Amino acid sequence: MNSNELIGNIQNKLSKYFDIEETYTYKNIDFNTFAKSYVRNEKYIASKKAVIYAFENNEFIFVKSYANLDEKKLLQFQSTLINATEDFVNPHSEHMSSIVTGIIVLESSLNKELEKEIKKFKFTKNFAFGLKGWVYIRLLVIDLSKGEMITNKRGREVRKFYQI
Repeated sequence: MNSNELIGNIQNKLSKYFDIEETYTYKNIDFNTFAKSYVRNEKYIASKKAVIYAFENNEFIFVKSYANLDEKKLLQFQSTLINATEDFVNPHSEHMSSIVTGIIVLESSLNKELEKEIKKFKFTKNFAFGLKGWVYIRLLVIDLSKGEMITNKRGREVRKFYQI
């Protein structure tokens, strides 16, 4: 399987739940896919105008293909995901959570040092001590040459969904 086929499979899986843009540019990086999902849940009495409570959950997915990956590219990708938490997440009283998922599809194999960097990457931010929600980042690297996936701790939550 090559990177275009895998990205096509990811887009097909996401198309039921996400709004998808192919070829998306953000912070001077051309992503192969950008997907976003906004979910709002409400509890109301008698009329939809009488809302008791509501909460929102959002997810943003960035997919980028690389022929090879070095430390500079990985750090740039990670900082772009961190910037996305500031630009795309709008904390307010009904915001519960937002997730930013970064997926790197890699044609060549990954060295052990970068694997360690990916596994230890962590980003979580609470807004108003959690009263206005929180955001965290999932990082997944799919190594097509070995047929394996490397994730950070949060990325393990969705590992089966993106499996080759």
